[in-house]
Amino acid sequence: MPRIDDYIAAKNLAVQTLQDMPLEKLAENSGFQQIAKNDLLAPFLTRTYRIAYPDFAFSDAANPQAIPIQEEVLILHYLLGNPPPYPSGNWVAYREIPGAHFYFSAFLKRAVDPLKKTFGSNLDLLIRASERLGANRIDAGDAGFFLAVFPKVPMEWVVYGGDEEFPAEANILFDQSIGTILSPEDIAWMAGMVVYRLMALARN
Repeated sequence: MPRIDDYIAAKNLAVQTLQDMPLEKLAENSGFQQIAKNDLLAPFLTRTYRIAYPDFAFSDAANPQAIPIQEEVLILHYLLGNPPPYPSGNWVAYREIPGAHFYFSAFLKRAVDPLKKTFGSNLDLLIRASERLGANRIDAGDAGFFLAVFPKVPMEWVVYGGDEEFPAEANILFDQSIGTILSPEDIAWMAGMVVYRLMALARN
């Protein structure tokens, strides 16, 4: 489990690299909106962050809650990525992403297991939470949803409800291009953030 010092170091390293890149190019690559002269708007789940350039300070005028540094690092790593102009349209499981086998158990623990344990016996709760997150329903499983977590990073989650005879199952899929944008570790963290945001929306 990374320590807070690890996230601070990762953030500083990412900022050092991003400061050498033109803001206009960052906006074009990421799909984030450039506002004013030196800011980007970065929607992430239920919040929208304003990122100042070139220091990459995050703010959220609409929400006084502290911004988790894990989310800052993930967004900065997304900005560092090399996405194609559009997603490929080919969906892959996490284990199909190059290098993901090393983090597969962490991906299951952070994302897939909480998804099926929380919602496998209550699909209506999943539907309500997913809709509150802004996800779109897809024809997959007993309840499936699509969400562009970032402008060029779509993600799907699918749950098969359990009963007395069969346990619940869940799966999370990504566009094949994600391996050029985020590292396998970042992808596992991102999926977990989505699932835990769903769980928080289900509680409220």
